[in-house]
Amino acid sequence: MRRILFFALLTFILGACTQKANDTTEKKKHFEPNWESLSQYECPEWFRNAKFGIYTHWGVYSASMAEGNSDWYGRNMYNDWHPNYKFHLKTYGDHKEFGYKDLIPQLTGEKFDADEWAELFQNAGAQFAGPAGEHADGFSMWDSKVNPWNSTKMGPKIDVVAEMKKAVKKRGMKYVVSMHHSWLWGWYPTWDENTDCANPEFAGLYGPKIPESSRLLKIGEEKGSYPMPSPEFEKIWLEKVKEVVDGYSPDLLWFDNRVRILSEDIRKEMVAYVHNHSAENNVERVFTFKRPDFPLGVGTVDLERERMPDIYPDPWLTDTSISKASWSWTSDLKCYPTNRLIDDLVDIVSKNGCLLLNVAPHPDGSIPQAQKDRLLEMGAWLKVNGEAIYDSRPWLIYGEGPTKTKSGHLADTKFDGFGEEDIRFTIKGDQLYAIALGWPESGELPIKSLGLMAYNSKVKDIEMLGHEGKLKWERTEGALKVKLPKDKPCEHAYVFKISFSGNKES
Repeated sequence: MRRILFFALLTFILGACTQKANDTTEKKKHFEPNWESLSQYECPEWFRNAKFGIYTHWGVYSASMAEGNSDWYGRNMYNDWHPNYKFHLKTYGDHKEFGYKDLIPQLTGEKFDADEWAELFQNAGAQFAGPAGEHADGFSMWDSKVNPWNSTKMGPKIDVVAEMKKAVKKRGMKYVVSMHHSWLWGWYPTWDENTDCANPEFAGLYGPKIPESSRLLKIGEEKGSYPMPSPEFEKIWLEKVKEVVDGYSPDLLWFDNRVRILSEDIRKEMVAYVHNHSAENNVERVFTFKRPDFPLGVGTVDLERERMPDIYPDPWLTDTSISKASWSWTSDLKCYPTNRLIDDLVDIVSKNGCLLLNVAPHPDGSIPQAQKDRLLEMGAWLKVNGEAIYDSRPWLIYGEGPTKTKSGHLADTKFDGFGEEDIRFTIKGDQLYAIALGWPESGELPIKSLGLMAYNSKVKDIEMLGHEGKLKWERTEGALKVKLPKDKPCEHAYVFKISFSGNKES
């Protein structure tokens, strides 16, 4: 009898396990290469909670030693109307004898330390981080079998994507790789025999020989206006994506704009490949893109140097740089003040977004001190105030105040920042966080959105993050007025944690 009971129990357990495994298998999504199927995408919860990430622009373009926007140096150095053209002639000589390829040895990387980078990013408060996998210049920063022009075989001789993944994941952060390589089509003047770009020996870096008109392709132009990317170009483009996905499995795969110049079929095939890899390998992956490269719903929307004007129902991303002028290191790089970076983070989070902040390492692989200082100052602020940022959600409104952000691609470069009357809101559970983007000289912070005539719940208590003492406050029809303490608990923005009783004010 005992043996019968034992085998019956064993059969039941095995059957239950098999059923559970089958249920798990059945739950896995499969994505077909059509927009309807691809819209099954769901943004992972970790991204909604993370809020802040850091990535890097470090590549051959970092080694030009030019001033200005160096990440476009490979393109601009061949344009005779651009200052980089004259700089190149003066510094390196004729473009046919010394082209962009000849800058590769100058990306030395002798001070590159992935652990040092990742430690800095973690201390800055970032929850996800990683490198640019391939920029527009055609030089891959991983050990590519598709592209012999890569950082493992040339330049620093380092698999940057692999080293950064190991360092980032070791610290419990999510891993990011950004891909910009659709820009390679027309990036270099492969039609111009007066440059080294026309030499077929270097086509692996510079791309195929194409008519000059292809350089004129702009985002949003109708297909057929100029020669579009060839099937061979698209094949290599996709193979590079597959190498990164299969070999490094990033938690967030980021795409620059201009992917729309590729055929719709190849774009569908790519997204299906990425999403199916996520499903089959249980990777909670974020796939970001810029409009109008893909339809809404197939991934997470990213805005370059721009932010949503109001709360957006789905999680979204802003990518911006620590510098207004350039994404990569230049000899004259100037950084935004820390206050601006923190205010931008707060504004973005209040609207259901996340910030991906770029830093610009030196060609030797070190991160300049001015950039380190800003990152560590952000980290110090988040240690005090991160409660209002991480795991938070938008409130009924994103904020109040006179300052309006600008809309449009790269609009943040024309935005002058916030003032002391600007306030942003987030919530977590039953707590409301009012984040003041300045310190009123009057010593009192009026929050108009919480006046008796504006919000009909009773305020129970108000704390200021980083401040141990009690706060004095009063509520009038026009505002909730908070008396500020004598000493600031931190620099930059200031967070007030507000509790409600749930009852109406009597």
